[in-house]
Amino acid sequence: MNFEISPLGDMAIQISFGMTIDEATNGRIRRFINKLENTKIEGLIEWVPAYTTITIYYQPDLIDFETLITELERINHSPAKMGHICPIVFEIPVCYEGELGPDRAFVAEYHSMTEQEVINLHANREYLIYMMGFMPGFPYLGGLPEKLAVPRLETPRQNVLPGAVGIGGNQTGIYPADVPSGWRIIGTTPVTLFSPEKEEPFLLRSSHYIKFVPISEEQFLTIKQMGDAYEINRFEKR
Repeated sequence: MNFEISPLGDMAIQISFGMTIDEATNGRIRRFINKLENTKIEGLIEWVPAYTTITIYYQPDLIDFETLITELERINHSPAKMGHICPIVFEIPVCYEGELGPDRAFVAEYHSMTEQEVINLHANREYLIYMMGFMPGFPYLGGLPEKLAVPRLETPRQNVLPGAVGIGGNQTGIYPADVPSGWRIIGTTPVTLFSPEKEEPFLLRSSHYIKFVPISEEQFLTIKQMGDAYEINRFEKR
């Protein structure tokens, strides 16, 4: 199987697991990270998983490039500790109603379906979190039905609501903050994805899953008012 290591500047390396974006490749990345987390290598700073790669940052004064490569290749060939890998499914409440889903009607018209059909297709399925990026807390999700893929806005909005759930091309994701966006916004979650003041600032992590659960505007406001007191449902993936 593909496992290629290449330098990335003088303080990082990148491991490529191939060119295919799918759950099998993500599983290989997840298993490698699991083994890496259970191995003590002096000089490592952090590692960042992406669609098909892992970038590892290190301190060259504590471990040199060649030694690091040797250690990573050893880890790659070592047995995986499967008992420690338990992907979690996070149930994210989403209100698809009214102004909280301003592009829902466009998506429905684009695909010649009803707005309720858009909601039914988008919600209540498990989306793999391939990676976190673009901005703190933003999950790149796989698993969007082809019937919901739509072109991005010709002119991006200057801002969207924190928690906006959008579709851009064949991807879907959640905006953790008020930022510009060219994606079609079909709903909004009242759940906070990124809280820099917390000890663990990120709600979500790569290689876990999201399941969108439709809620009403009234439920949206109630959860929003609860803030951190609201606990989302989560369970181990079967």
